[in-house]
Amino acid sequence: MRRVTFDLDVLRTFVTGVELGSFAKAAERLGRSTSAVSAQLKKLEEQADTPIFRKAGRGLALTEAGETMLGYARRLIELNDEAASAIRDVELEGWVRLGLQEDFGEAVLPDVLGRFARAHPKVRIEARIGRSHDLAERVLSGNLDIALAWHDGTTLPYSRHVADVPARWIGPAKPIEAAPRDGEPLPLVVFEAPCLLRTVATETLDRAGMPWRMAFSSPSLGGIWAAVAAGLGLTIRTDIGLPANVRAIAPGVLGLPALPMMALHLHQKDAELDPVAARLAEILLQAALETLPEGARTGDGLREVA
Repeated sequence: MRRVTFDLDVLRTFVTGVELGSFAKAAERLGRSTSAVSAQLKKLEEQADTPIFRKAGRGLALTEAGETMLGYARRLIELNDEAASAIRDVELEGWVRLGLQEDFGEAVLPDVLGRFARAHPKVRIEARIGRSHDLAERVLSGNLDIALAWHDGTTLPYSRHVADVPARWIGPAKPIEAAPRDGEPLPLVVFEAPCLLRTVATETLDRAGMPWRMAFSSPSLGGIWAAVAAGLGLTIRTDIGLPANVRAIAPGVLGLPALPMMALHLHQKDAELDPVAARLAEILLQAALETLPEGARTGDGLREVA
């Protein structure tokens, strides 16, 4: 069996195109022509010796082999970048303050801290898990360097739109057999106010003309999961970080209305981050993109908000 050595530049183009949902956008992001990107993708299929893509309407989708290739490509690029960073920035040291939305605490934080610590053992990280509004306020006041959070309308000078992620109704893992009877309010499990997703839930139900009641509120995400798993009511989150004792419920089931997309932003204290914060932000974004569920749309990069 012949040995194949995959080209990391080709793999980077492949991963970027999949994450952006467009290889034309990938060409623009990577500073290449669309014809050059097409040639790279053709080279990838030739090296793999199997189809990586299949036709899906007017666009392309990944084959089963393509899905497998995507996972390995991400790992190879991650290891390459980690090695390059460790060698180039071997003396990188300092202190960085990171904030994360609670959904990403278990799904992303251990991976991010592990990647960063291996490459930069002299850097000290202070991490804070919190709600969107709190994290945005802390970045705005200079108490956090970067924060990954749902966009709640708070205007920050420097904010990177990472992705739009579908909000989902969440219920207990055991199927709910019956919808609330006519006129009976839907029991909700929510965070204590103020809470972005609490507001989204109540406003969505109000627009749909569906009555609701607050069945349980909690200051912690763990409390939310426990109450939902126990069958006290429904909540809304995304597919990110769902524990095994709850499940997402499709719109229309139980008469539930469709929910909006949630905008995920990376807030940063300064327009130009120092080398330590910039490297952590890079790893954080890479890890976050890897956790995005089906139906999520990646964002449009760093933008200054007037």
